[in-house]
Amino acid sequence: MENTGEVKNSKAKQLWLQIVKYKVAFFNTVYGKILTIICQIFVGGLFIFSGFIKLNDPVGFSFKLTDYFAEDVLNMEFLSPYALWMAVFLVILEVILGVMILLSLLKKPVLWSLLGLIVFFTFLTFYSAYFNKVTDCGCFGDFWKLTPWESFWKDIILLVAILILFMGIKNIKPILPQKANIAITTVSLLVCIFFGRHVLNHLPVFDFRAYKIGTNIMDGMTIPPDAPRPVFEYVWIFDVNGEDLEITTQDANYPEVEGGTYKSVTSKIIEEGYEPPIHDFSIESLDGEDVMEMMMEEEKLIMVIIYSLDKVEEEGLLKVKSFTDKAIDAGYKVIGLSSSDPQDLKDLSAVMEFNFDFYLTDETALKTTLRSNPGVMKVEKGTITDKKHYNDFDTIKL
Repeated sequence: MENTGEVKNSKAKQLWLQIVKYKVAFFNTVYGKILTIICQIFVGGLFIFSGFIKLNDPVGFSFKLTDYFAEDVLNMEFLSPYALWMAVFLVILEVILGVMILLSLLKKPVLWSLLGLIVFFTFLTFYSAYFNKVTDCGCFGDFWKLTPWESFWKDIILLVAILILFMGIKNIKPILPQKANIAITTVSLLVCIFFGRHVLNHLPVFDFRAYKIGTNIMDGMTIPPDAPRPVFEYVWIFDVNGEDLEITTQDANYPEVEGGTYKSVTSKIIEEGYEPPIHDFSIESLDGEDVMEMMMEEEKLIMVIIYSLDKVEEEGLLKVKSFTDKAIDAGYKVIGLSSSDPQDLKDLSAVMEFNFDFYLTDETALKTTLRSNPGVMKVEKGTITDKKHYNDFDTIKL
């Protein structure tokens, strides 16, 4: 038995040495060098692009991380308070690692860092896809929406490209002098820090969401007559002579089964239909009355967005009071939009002496409209004409 084991180990060792030999030989060829350079540009460029898109909206990326930390997903809610700073760190790290691999700077540590990041992201996207927990990974923010499985396969391609870089590491050579590479990396880091600080204290520079300035909210909720409709599949269960009979239909019409007794029905979407860009925005009074259309008819409307009182910035509330008083004096109708408890909103209004009423809107919708808590959106006949972080209320023209 020992001799047989030794023979097997010897054959495995020879096979491994043969693979290593072919790998070394291939990456010493022109084709191997070209493949390495292509992967270097692909990995570096994609990490920079993906990181910058998320750096433009780190608050949005932090919302995605919070979704992953939820109890019914990874059950790591203790990390939720740190989601924003984790988001900022991760996106800056993405950009800098992308810059460094393009410059061939510290290639071994950089490659190991890239591998660690992509393994982490691949785990998250696979978890999302397989368990259908977080339906949008936020890999490219709101610029480019990917399904969970698309995100997973994108990460697999990146993982393969990074492994190729490991195998062809000798072909990763700097073009510029070492000092120039360090200078470029340092400048890139400083630009990322200052850019991240700017968008956190104001709003994203590039708005890829459905509520960008110039958008008409009602138009964004409209479904065109020729838009594709969702296709459903219905599975009906009937009891026929003591046995279950399963019938599948493409509509909700009750099927006729002779001598059968209905037991249950389940449905699922087998083909997604058209979803309007704005599909979850509504305005209800604290008593539950739908006032959406009425508000969209207002010619001069100011919406104060406070998606959650638990996470509101107190400094911003003071600025809300000052700004809304000026807006009311200028002839604007001012309303507050929040998802918080109605009684808490009434108590806040009393304490802050707000001269406007609060209405209820879905929290996710409010987070999407504006990355500031509180923030302000100016609307004219349903069209968004301005939106500002609480640090920029004084720049809104009334």
